[in-house]
Amino acid sequence: MIDNLSLPELVAQMFVVRASGYLFDHQIRYLEWEPTADKLRYYLEKLGVGGVILVGGSAAELAVRSHQLQSWAKFPLLLAADIEEGVGQRFAGATWFGPPMAIAEVARHDAGKADRYAEQMGSVTAIEARAIGLNWILAPVVDVNNNPDNPVINVRAFGETSEIVGKLASAFIRGAGQHPVLTTAKHFPGHGDTAVDSHLELPVLPHSPARLAAVELPPFVEAIAAGVDAVMSAHLLIPTWDAEFPATLSRKILIGKLREELGFEGLIVTDALVMGAIANKYGANEAAVLAAEAGADVLLMPLDPEGAILAVCEAVTQGRILLSQIKESVNRIWKAKIKVGLPISDPPQPGRAQGHRPYKGGSKHPESIDSIDLSLLANPEARATAADILRDSLKFGGNLPLQVAKPPENQLLRNLIVVDDVLGCEFLGNHTPAIALPEQFGYELQLIDDRTGAIADNTGAEHFSPTLLQIFIRGNCFRGSAGLTEAAQDWFKKLLKTGELQAVLIYGSPYVLEQFLPHLPPSIPYVFCYGQMPAAQSLVLEVLFGIDGTGNA
Repeated sequence: MIDNLSLPELVAQMFVVRASGYLFDHQIRYLEWEPTADKLRYYLEKLGVGGVILVGGSAAELAVRSHQLQSWAKFPLLLAADIEEGVGQRFAGATWFGPPMAIAEVARHDAGKADRYAEQMGSVTAIEARAIGLNWILAPVVDVNNNPDNPVINVRAFGETSEIVGKLASAFIRGAGQHPVLTTAKHFPGHGDTAVDSHLELPVLPHSPARLAAVELPPFVEAIAAGVDAVMSAHLLIPTWDAEFPATLSRKILIGKLREELGFEGLIVTDALVMGAIANKYGANEAAVLAAEAGADVLLMPLDPEGAILAVCEAVTQGRILLSQIKESVNRIWKAKIKVGLPISDPPQPGRAQGHRPYKGGSKHPESIDSIDLSLLANPEARATAADILRDSLKFGGNLPLQVAKPPENQLLRNLIVVDDVLGCEFLGNHTPAIALPEQFGYELQLIDDRTGAIADNTGAEHFSPTLLQIFIRGNCFRGSAGLTEAAQDWFKKLLKTGELQAVLIYGSPYVLEQFLPHLPPSIPYVFCYGQMPAAQSLVLEVLFGIDGTGNA
């Protein structure tokens, strides 16, 4: 079958392009990365790219979107998403789990329960992904986050030790593996011990081979043994293995280490080629060529898909990349597509009109609109599991529950919420618990981020205001830091100094909690939750105010 494909068709199968999960062009949020419908259809129908990675939109929208994309495609598509915390992390309405590190916290007290949680998380994620047309889960993260200053992995990891990460990631893979989806271990050979965000710059991992073998590699070994379908490379320079090229572009690492030493036979997929660690130095098209040359099967998110396809084709024509290697990659890709039920057995024939599906077959296409079953999304059992993980990983202390007394006439109760990016907080709104519940107790909202100016610009009247301080901070891509923002630090210090601080609620990174605790008087209540979504907010505020879950104090 593969021998019937032209070189451009073969190479195009290796590319996965990014697209908006929204249905209409006017909803596109990232114009540089997400093509219009016409351009996207051209990539799928004319160029024949192998897959699409989707971001944005609701789960219901994505069910329609996935059918639309498959109907445009020259070849059936791998449809992927970064759903490390469940489908609801990216697509509203589906189940949204807390970050994987929450399960590691459960494992401190009950390893068996944590293992069950990780497996259930994998299973639910797979079921809900298939329900909306996705067939490739870009998870689990198997990096060992042993650097608290890591700005990009952070709570996305299953923990801080090789043992716990390997165990829980393997459980996730087992759970997802019960369903026709692909799983992905990332980011090889390990992005956990870095303090640089590879979305912005190229991190360097300076460790010895012995250290890499002892800490970074074991979770990948376990993931491979558990049957993971793909391994995603990291944009990292590892001088002890390859002093010239980062892992994504290094044949010594992708072939020498991952294929030959670890014996991995599945898909090798790059991290996004638009990321600064690669794109800034090598350029969009040359990065794709170097990655293919290094042994990557799937080239993820090129900035210019058509240009990158042409560049790889030219590299083959010039003898820089063997045609046999390209065919080997496409063979792996098609095996993966067959595994998830895509009908690719009928290759395109010469003279067939463009725009028609290049395969026939009597069975219904698995991503047909009739196969959408939204009843599989966010069912009570799945949501209960997600809530249990958050509840079992809570940390709290001080004098709980908080006794809210009516302040004197010249004072206000203040609900001060600090976020790292107020414009990016889709989990906050007037209806969400972090805002709505304190309002019921008489608290007035004040919302702060690092863009809203110094404390002096935000204090307003100088009246004493008993303050509930809520902080939403975790490691996020493109932020460049995983720690406290200047705004959060300044407000915490001010409120302690003035005596206005009533309680501290932290959502996201446990490392932020660790920065606060040494300075927090033991009587002041605090609650920490790994999650930031509305369900996490409800749990935290129930603990703070002594609410029983039905809204009664």
